[in-house]
Amino acid sequence: MNDEQIKSIPSPCYVMEESLLRRNLSLISRVASEAGVEIILAFKAFALWKSFPIFREYINSVTASSLFEARLAFEEFGSRAHAFSPAYTDEEFDEIMHCCSHISFNSLTQYERFYSRTTSSKHPVSCGIRINPEYSEIETELYNPCAPGSRFGMTADILPEELPRGIEGFHCHCHCESDSYALEHTLEHIEAKFGKWLPMIKWLNLGGGHLMTRKDYDVEHLIGLLKGLRKRYPNLQIILEPGSAFAWQTGSLVSSVVDVVESRGIRTAILNVSFTCHMPDCLEMPYQPVVRGAESLPADAVKNAAPGENIYRLGGNSCLSGDYMGSWRFEKPLQVGDRVVFEDMIHYTTVKTNMFNGISHPSIALLHETGELEMYKVFEYEDYRNRMC
Repeated sequence: MNDEQIKSIPSPCYVMEESLLRRNLSLISRVASEAGVEIILAFKAFALWKSFPIFREYINSVTASSLFEARLAFEEFGSRAHAFSPAYTDEEFDEIMHCCSHISFNSLTQYERFYSRTTSSKHPVSCGIRINPEYSEIETELYNPCAPGSRFGMTADILPEELPRGIEGFHCHCHCESDSYALEHTLEHIEAKFGKWLPMIKWLNLGGGHLMTRKDYDVEHLIGLLKGLRKRYPNLQIILEPGSAFAWQTGSLVSSVVDVVESRGIRTAILNVSFTCHMPDCLEMPYQPVVRGAESLPADAVKNAAPGENIYRLGGNSCLSGDYMGSWRFEKPLQVGDRVVFEDMIHYTTVKTNMFNGISHPSIALLHETGELEMYKVFEYEDYRNRMC
């Protein structure tokens, strides 16, 4: 997306680029083919269903963590999902089962409560148990499913020697934007703790967080790991379900400056987007995103900026006091109407946004390889009103 295209895009707007998306999909498809595994899309990170026809050229299935995600898989992606939920409910389970080919239970109590219903399904449903290897290299506890006392999965010490009837697979998730070497260490822990059960099952789902489309990711090492795992356990179908890897660096959030304010020497450019509403991981993780044409500086640099340095804190347009980030140095002073482009804002953002304050929600668009901009969704007042009952 070049500067001229940015000027012509309605602001604010998430813009996914087809060429970048296909680049990621091609790499993921190659890994799946060469390693002999199945790689599926996790809706928790990306669920723009209007783009599913592109995805279907490269992958065959998806993973869901709720009834609505399962329905989206069945009705819009056109395949039955691999499902995992911390807890299924009586009211939703039958409909989830209708939309799924694989269902993983978080506990034996969930298995005991619902397994019998899967045996009467009109289509085959393969059931599994989520396991917890008690090992993860995720440093941010908010995203660590293997932290002490985690509510996710069964540890090896509480799994019965003989697996319950109908359990055909294990599901494990303990990565977040991780490299292949974290997976290598995870497999060592899985095999050490759960190795005696692996010959008894049909599939092993290694979850998400495998950021194989990142520039410095060792793809060949990943392929070798997966080939080795299949060689050791030829009975297993290996499944990976990354989310971020599919949409990693496939597009931007285009915003505009609506005001510039200064207080106690701190200059803040107020934008027509919000960190808390439209880029929540910036505050949750937290991490400072890349801004096109600007240099990222230590957060306190804005406090000591000289008048001519063009250093700004960027502020959101919600009434949350902490809806800002900083600092960035721009090439020239920011003026009302200038575009500010946040890079890599497609994965997780579009599924985690909210309408706090009722502020205008960014549109969502696809920039085709031909240069045509297809508007997927332009949010209106009615979208906010209808959510508020």
